[in-house]
Amino acid sequence: MKPPLPIRDGVGPSHVWVQAGEGPALLPFLAARFPDVSAEVWLDRIARGELVDKAGRPLATDSTVRRGDCLFYYRELAYETPVPFQETVLFRDEHLLIADKPHFLPVIPTGRHLQETLLVRLKRRFGLDELTPIHRIDRDTAGLVVFSLNPASRGVYQSLFQRRAINKTYEAIAPALPGLDFPFVHRSRMVPGTPFFRMQEAPGEPNSETWIDLIGERDGLCHYRLQPVTGRKHQLRVHLAGLGAPIVGDVFYPEVREVADDDFSQPLKLLARAIAFTDPINGESREFVSERRL
Repeated sequence: MKPPLPIRDGVGPSHVWVQAGEGPALLPFLAARFPDVSAEVWLDRIARGELVDKAGRPLATDSTVRRGDCLFYYRELAYETPVPFQETVLFRDEHLLIADKPHFLPVIPTGRHLQETLLVRLKRRFGLDELTPIHRIDRDTAGLVVFSLNPASRGVYQSLFQRRAINKTYEAIAPALPGLDFPFVHRSRMVPGTPFFRMQEAPGEPNSETWIDLIGERDGLCHYRLQPVTGRKHQLRVHLAGLGAPIVGDVFYPEVREVADDDFSQPLKLLARAIAFTDPINGESREFVSERRL
C-alpha cells in the first residue's frame, strides 16, 4: 500500500492498523496504542492535518476507527542527540548506493533516533525518496551498508543476502584468544537473551557460524578478521564475547553498561570492512572496501 503522505525531511510516514476490539473513538484508540505519546501531540497532528486514513483523508478529534483501518502520521521527536560524525558515499549507480557509516549512527529510524540516522541523512542529502537499505549493521558498528535506489531491481539484490551470496568481511579489536589455531570457525546456537535487545549462546544445534582469523597484535590487544557465514543479530559480538574476547567498547557484551546518548568517547571496535558479490544484473564482480580504520 502506497502511503498517502509524502516523504518529509527524509522521513516517510509511519502507520498503525486498527485491530479487532479497538476503537471506535479515535483519541482513546491512540491513547491505548501509544501510551507514551500525549493527547496534546495527537491533537496538534490532527490540527495540522497530519493524521490521515489510507485514502489520505485528514482525521478529526471526533473521528471513529474500526478493524482494518490504517492510520498514517509523521513520527516526531522533541529532541534528538546529534551524531557528530559524517557518513561517506563510496559508490552510486542507477541500482545501488554504498555508504560508509560512522560509529554511533543508526541505519534506520528507531527509538530515540530519527533524523540522526544513515537512511534519513542520505535521503535528505540526495533527495532519494526510494532509497532503502538492503541489509543493516548495528548503530555501534561502523562500515559498509548497501542501499537500493531502484524498486525494480531491489529484489534481485536482496536475494543475494537471502541466499548468502554476499561475502562480508569485518574487523575487530579484542583481547587475545590463546591456545587457538588461526583461522578457525566458531559455531553456536544463538537465542534471544536478557534484556530483550541482547542475544546469547545456548545448548543445541548451531544456527550461527563465523570464520575468525588473526591479523596482528597491538597495545596488548588483537586485530581480528571476521567473516560471518550466517547473519544473526549481534552475531560477531556474541561469538567473540562467548570465546572470552569481548570486542573493545562493547556496551552489551558480556554485560550491559549504561552510556549517555552524547558520550561518543569509546566506540565499538567493530568495522564492516568489505563486501563482495557477483552483480546479478550485469554479472560483474564487485568489491567495496571501507575507508575507515579501527
